[in-house]
Amino acid sequence: MNAFAQTPETGFRLPDPDFVPEELQMLRAQVRRFVETEIQPHAEAWEEAGEIPRDLFRKLGALGLLGMQHAEDYGGTQMGALASVVFGEELSRSTFGGVTAAITVHTDMSASHLSRVGTPEQKAEWLPRICAGEVVCAIAVTEAGAGSDVAGLRTKARRDGPGEDADWIIDGSKMFITNGVYGDLLIVGARTGGEGARGLSLFLVPRDTPGVSVAQKLKKHGWLSSDTAELYFDNVRVPASALLGGENRGFYAIMQGFEHERLMIGAFSAGEGAKAIELTLDYVRQRRAFGKTIWDQQATRQRLAMLASQVAMVRAMVYQTALALDGGRPVSLETAMIKSTGPEVLHEVVHGCLQLHGGTGYMRGTPIERMARDARILRIGGGATEVMLEEVAKRI
Repeated sequence: MNAFAQTPETGFRLPDPDFVPEELQMLRAQVRRFVETEIQPHAEAWEEAGEIPRDLFRKLGALGLLGMQHAEDYGGTQMGALASVVFGEELSRSTFGGVTAAITVHTDMSASHLSRVGTPEQKAEWLPRICAGEVVCAIAVTEAGAGSDVAGLRTKARRDGPGEDADWIIDGSKMFITNGVYGDLLIVGARTGGEGARGLSLFLVPRDTPGVSVAQKLKKHGWLSSDTAELYFDNVRVPASALLGGENRGFYAIMQGFEHERLMIGAFSAGEGAKAIELTLDYVRQRRAFGKTIWDQQATRQRLAMLASQVAMVRAMVYQTALALDGGRPVSLETAMIKSTGPEVLHEVVHGCLQLHGGTGYMRGTPIERMARDARILRIGGGATEVMLEEVAKRI
């Protein structure tokens, strides 16, 4: 048995709920094929390079997989949150968290702001190219001193003259920005008013705008194939038309975006967790010790049964919440619960599965070792677990 290669499917795949329509089952099969043919054979090299080829985005765009959050008028397919969950879950089963992150930051965490609060002119300018994979997006909100505390960000934007037609000048820095090194369009959060949440705005800033620079390409513990940047904004001039969603309205747009991001992180937790169990089942049913397979040990069977049950519960809540979101219901409580619980379950799953792989699971080149590294960030990004638990507590 070669534990350093992707192992075959063992059949551990949780069934879709009855409310998942046939078109989304077809979407799942399409994404699964794409992962098998276009991601898994090449992603080890992308991990080494720390970069995903732009052609991958164009291939996704050609299949219509980058436009599920956008209207058909702009090249999208407008399929809703449940479709995004299916998409994210299948991508995460690739075992390459960095690839999943780079793609879904583009589809669900940055460009989605354009569809929600952009003007018709902004949508017409950017969305067709975003849906085609010709323009790759990043969300530039996080700062070194403002992560989960979004209202504390310090990057400033000021009008360069009187009137609403005046240009904006942006000064500041951003940290931990996925797609920030090689992406094309930044959705930038900046302070345009007073302190706190009510003084923030969003701006559309092409990365090649004079004054925007990559201070450093960050080296990470996991997600090695996705590029992550520290960005500087030095006297960056953008037109009045770059304001996205209204002056001092950025915090509310960011919070709305976080709901979808947290839902997607739940989908990643479910997909990657199920894949980790699948890989481990395959391993323990073949690996022998003390005269029998590891699977023949009662402790192994019960441990995997408990982990599989936890993943199934996370997945069920993710799907129910996506259905509610598509139905127009408020889901702030549910997405905070998903974000506070899903990554914690995934952390337990991948480390429990690594343990069952023994020394092999600790070696670079095994999928489970990579998955354990990649899973760690999900307890931090999109709202740290501790912050999310406080959000849950406020709402119960």
